[in-house]
Amino acid sequence: MNYSQRIRDLREDKDLKQKEIAELLGTTQQYYGQYEIGKRQLPLEHLKKLCIFYDVSADYIIGLTNNKKSYKEKE
Repeated sequence: MNYSQRIRDLREDKDLKQKEIAELLGTTQQYYGQYEIGKRQLPLEHLKKLCIFYDVSADYIIGLTNNKKSYKEKE
């Protein structure tokens, strides 16, 4: 699974709108929407914010693992 689908699934699981996540990231809904459809690459600073917000690992978002555990849970 690619990160576009993962970030969409995470957002939808929390019943959030693209606009709400865009505001969290300091960008527009249109720009964020392009992350979810794979037209624009997700910057590392946005990846980090999403990991913290959703409390998941970057490995999970980018598809290296199916384990959602965040870094802090592994300590």
